[in-house]
Amino acid sequence: MGQMQEGIATLEEGFADHRRTGQVFFTPFAVSLQADAYRRAGRTADALARLAEAVAAANAQRERWFEAEIHRLRGEVLRDAGDHTAAEVSFRTAIDTARHQNAKLWELRASVSFAQMLQDQGKRTEARDLLAPVYDWFTEGFDTPDLIEAKALLDDLNRG
Repeated sequence: MGQMQEGIATLEEGFADHRRTGQVFFTPFAVSLQADAYRRAGRTADALARLAEAVAAANAQRERWFEAEIHRLRGEVLRDAGDHTAAEVSFRTAIDTARHQNAKLWELRASVSFAQMLQDQGKRTEARDLLAPVYDWFTEGFDTPDLIEAKALLDDLNRG
């Protein structure tokens, strides 16, 4: 809504409250929300630090359900920072993690992010070949934001 600093302050306050309770469950998710807000505000170092914290929390707590998304978000931060080599590693790690967990939504999201980067690099065929089989796995939910975004990207890739 354009109120980035207010949103970040609210997230920081909420997470501080979360920590004060001693609660550790959902820490990787909560920290990742902060990281994504920092990414959107152009605060690359803060975003990467929060994502490192999210990975550490996921490992310490063996809370793996959000692991692929953490790696995808790291890829987004690195792509935005212009480090496409490291972004690719993060996207591939996200995809591999999602596949290992049979987490198709996380695989789709990571594939969309990676395919967008490939498209930006002029690698349209590689992007389409990456994304199409993941998208084709789905049989319902085509009105959800993630599948709508994937379909739009595929349509764009097929036009080129």
